[in-house]
Amino acid sequence: MAKLALITGILGQDGPYLAKLLLQKDYKIYGMIRRYSNPNFDNLDYLGITNNIEYIEGDLTDDASLINIIKNVRPQEVYNLAAQSFVASSWEQAKLTAEINAVGVLNLLSALKLFSPTTRFYQAGTSEMFGLGNTNGYQDENTPFHPRSPYGIAKVYAHWITVNFREAYGMFTSNGILFNHESPLRGIQFVTRKVSNAVARIKLGIDKEIRLGNLEPKRDWGFAGDYVEAMYQILQQENPDDYVVGTGENHSVKDFVKAAFKAAAISDWEKYIKIDPRFKRPAEVLNLKAKSDKARKMLGWKPKVSFEQLVKMMVDADIKRYEQKKNP
Repeated sequence: MAKLALITGILGQDGPYLAKLLLQKDYKIYGMIRRYSNPNFDNLDYLGITNNIEYIEGDLTDDASLINIIKNVRPQEVYNLAAQSFVASSWEQAKLTAEINAVGVLNLLSALKLFSPTTRFYQAGTSEMFGLGNTNGYQDENTPFHPRSPYGIAKVYAHWITVNFREAYGMFTSNGILFNHESPLRGIQFVTRKVSNAVARIKLGIDKEIRLGNLEPKRDWGFAGDYVEAMYQILQQENPDDYVVGTGENHSVKDFVKAAFKAAAISDWEKYIKIDPRFKRPAEVLNLKAKSDKARKMLGWKPKVSFEQLVKMMVDADIKRYEQKKNP
């Protein structure tokens, strides 16, 4: 009999990759989408799995809808990927970010505790929780949290409430602290996709510049398709636990920009860059790099796609999108 999995945030970047992986393992998948929204299935269409998922309406800020879902579905696994996930917007939408990313997780865990306490629960953490926390230039499970944005702060609450339900009620609740992971499905507002999309437009003669805020921050960037395998493995372990997941390498925004122009065979990249103060954050995190020894040992996980391969994949996909629009 097929296992039942509920994925919140099914329409985002990670949800489709995770759904594809679980479908290959013969899961029946329920994908939660917000009520009253106009769902955009583009990311699921991109992977060709839109019609293989059963969609169910719900909202992390509406505990009654979550109770209804858990009572009716009784999933064996829940992957909570839903979030207000754009860090830059979290300053302007701090209350909404807290309601979704923090209290929303409490709502979902409470529904599980009441109606399906044996369900295995995965909470999507983020390297933004570490912020200024640093251990010899990298972050692992023992690095203290020092978030620098309302987004990171809300995710720290979500992390600890997940730990608390594990310790207080004996539930199988685990955190995956995933460092930056990107793909052709990444939203256009994120810097990586903003760059790959702009480079594609420059390559095709549509635009002549990219406006960016700060080129110096360093991030540990990997491929989302690799990272969902870690999510799955986290819920297959004998005991619940928390894991840092990343490549162990980091690159600056400038490195990403240079790699993107190289992928498009454009050499004089500097002339296309315009620094715009509007895109600078009130409080920046300058250096994130994962130390994923625990995940590699316990989960048998390691990244397959290199930084250069990831950037090229994203640029090639954006070029292809524009060419298809031109010649449908």
